[in-house]
Amino acid sequence: MAAYSSSLSLTLFSAASTPALSPSITSKLPLSRSLFHRKHLNCTSPILAVLGKKSSNYTISLSKPDSSASTLTFSKLLDSFFIVCTSVALSFTLFLADADSAAAFVVTTPRKLQTDELATVRLFQENTPSVVYITNLAARQDAFTLDVLEVPQGSGSGFVWDKKGHVVTNYHVIRGASDLRVTFSDQSTYDAKVVGFDQDKDVAVLRIDAPKEKLRPIPIGVSADLLVGQKVYAIGNPFGLDHTLTTGVISGLRREISSAATGRPIQDVIQTDAAINPGNSGGPLLDSAGSLIGINTAIYSPSGASSGVGFSIPVDTVGGIVDQLVQFGKVTRPILGIKFAPDQSVEQLGVSGVLVLDAPASGPAGKAGLRPTKRDAYGRLILGDIITSVNGKKINNGSDLYRILDQCKVGEKVNVEVLRGDHLEKIPVTLEPKADES
Repeated sequence: MAAYSSSLSLTLFSAASTPALSPSITSKLPLSRSLFHRKHLNCTSPILAVLGKKSSNYTISLSKPDSSASTLTFSKLLDSFFIVCTSVALSFTLFLADADSAAAFVVTTPRKLQTDELATVRLFQENTPSVVYITNLAARQDAFTLDVLEVPQGSGSGFVWDKKGHVVTNYHVIRGASDLRVTFSDQSTYDAKVVGFDQDKDVAVLRIDAPKEKLRPIPIGVSADLLVGQKVYAIGNPFGLDHTLTTGVISGLRREISSAATGRPIQDVIQTDAAINPGNSGGPLLDSAGSLIGINTAIYSPSGASSGVGFSIPVDTVGGIVDQLVQFGKVTRPILGIKFAPDQSVEQLGVSGVLVLDAPASGPAGKAGLRPTKRDAYGRLILGDIITSVNGKKINNGSDLYRILDQCKVGEKVNVEVLRGDHLEKIPVTLEPKADES
């Protein structure tokens, strides 16, 4: 049978071709070969053979010498036939390929965070080891077995103050506890002892015996230069959940709240909209640099859950209290030594000031001669002195009196102006510490 000799140029590139597809590869290198005869026409073997070759130009003879028209038609048919067979072969190869090799072509974009997000994540990671979870345990006797059990009666947050193992929290977190336990972020737990507390400012200091590497004191900042609108971050254990971060801004400054233990006002409190819930009490309030600016203490909410108004005791106030508690185990705060009537009672009298109900003779006011409220022989009420000013600073209610006394020192002599009957008198009083703190 006669051989077919025609010229059909076919350029193929295989995986074994020279890298980077240099111009030498794409140049035409004609090789005339009679690949097969008509009776041996086979699609698979020639295709695979050609695909396995390096990049070249092949000339395939497929036409009769005596028929140019049939040669052109057959050349086109053979070209189409090669393309179909190649497509089938490639499809079959991909179908049998391993899924893992296909997955290698899938490109996953790494998670990208904005600059402020990265700063928040870093702040939480760096300060979490300094924040602890405090469990308040109370001794209870079983009614049937009479065994004494320790029952959790509350929980809160706190933070490491120094390398000596001192932990700072709120007083109301530890109030009434028979035992206290402190848990770190890695779930290691230590028994804690109370070093001291200040009920009036709702601050308490605990001490734990933990390894030095566990104790990472939180950076101490300044609260005197805070501004409304700056970002703040609260870390704590709300509802017993382990180490939670909430963010917000300072929504108010120089607020005043009352101590949960004594009702004495706490001045210059920071107001924030960062979510503060039960369990956040005693935890740190941080600025954007990760420095402590306050202790999360209270929320304003009828339901007890976060309502966008939380309060923190400023660190400038806390620092002085903690130093005294660590050094002396107590806070020395001056008092007048009186008991005074509720503000509403004085308002009903149509005057402003603080009505003295009792002034023990052993106290500073009693020694100075302030008169208490009493009844005469017929049972009629005789009003005592009404304090109207201290050191020239006007006093309208009990909060004003506490605020002025907080600025004084033990042993300082102050001039107390009182309304006695229908006239004013000035009485010098030497301030003394509380009897249980002397």
